[in-house]
Amino acid sequence: MPLTVLQHPLVDHWMTRLRDKRTEPAQFRVMCKRLTWFLLIEATRDLPVEVVRIDTPLEPFEGNILASDIVVVPILRAGLGMLEAVTDMLPHVSVGYVGLERDHTTAEARTYYCKLPPVADRTVLVVDPMLATGGSAEIAVDLLQREGATDVRLLAMVAAPEGVKRLQARFPELPVYTSALDRELNGQKYIIPGLGDFGDRLYGTGVAARE
Repeated sequence: MPLTVLQHPLVDHWMTRLRDKRTEPAQFRVMCKRLTWFLLIEATRDLPVEVVRIDTPLEPFEGNILASDIVVVPILRAGLGMLEAVTDMLPHVSVGYVGLERDHTTAEARTYYCKLPPVADRTVLVVDPMLATGGSAEIAVDLLQREGATDVRLLAMVAAPEGVKRLQARFPELPVYTSALDRELNGQKYIIPGLGDFGDRLYGTGVAARE
């Protein structure tokens, strides 16, 4: 499975800020958006383009524009933190949603919502900040493939080796782009060192926010 781990000083800087438990939700959202831009640039590096002829204020010019139809699919709820960055950079994308929640006892995910635009013959970007066990991503990619998607790419802030291995076994050709490949999962299936519960930190709904 093609795995790309971003290598850039700014990515390292923002990831460290994300990991820091002192980072407030407002700043957490800013860091998330910036990292998503980097992931998006890397994940779209090989998209096809077409040549168009335009007029600059000074002379005619031939330049490239994207030739792909793109769909972005955030995995709810944490994936919503990455959605705005994608739609800012690609205003004409279609958006689908897959709602998954993890059973905190078994650590397995179940689907509670799915709303997708047509995905056949389009590039589909699945955005999910945390690739932990890989269960949520596996369900989402499977749903998309059953709807006819053949070009699916996964963007995650942080990945664990266990999740990468699970996706590699199920979808050997699935490209995965991440800002960090962390050490392992702990006994509760959280990524270590990780950054905690992404959704709680994004929206300020964790225990610390209520104290």
